Amino acid sequence: MNHILIRPTSAADWPALKSTRLAALLDAPTAFGASHASAARFSDADWQQRAVSTPQRTFFLAFDGGQAIGLAAQVVGANGECHLIAMWVHPEYRGLDVARKLVDAVKQCAVDNGHPRLVLDVAPENTRAAAFYQKQGFVFLPEWEPLESHPHIQVQKMEWLAAA
Repeated sequence: MNHILIRPTSAADWPALKSTRLAALLDAPTAFGASHASAARFSDADWQQRAVSTPQRTFFLAFDGGQAIGLAAQVVGANGECHLIAMWVHPEYRGLDVARKLVDAVKQCAVDNGHPRLVLDVAPENTRAAAFYQKQGFVFLPEWEPLESHPHIQVQKMEWLAAA
């Protein structure tokens, strides 16, 4: 493993963002609010637009050399809540601190954009993810909703609060 680099995407990163997001959706189809089929329908122009970082949406990619090996994003919802979404690390890199670095980048981005609270949704049955998020300072809230891409799966909200 070379030096792992975590950075926000730019328009030029759209091919890496597209391939990493599609790989994530194939690897863990019931872990995300989007489906592989819906994401695969995005045009190249859609991916270019998604790759441009804004205060409302920033994707982060983890790179090992020139290869994208992980993904996470911060997105501000219509209600003003800042969300950690699209969290995924290539199976060969799980357990190697890549996920923590991605979450740290999303936390810093949220705080830098004036959001001291970050929320995410996770299926509690996904015990590895739930335990990981708890280690990163997230706590479960008594809020549940159906997963958009698989409505039969109930996800629970977790939150992280920046230190005052």
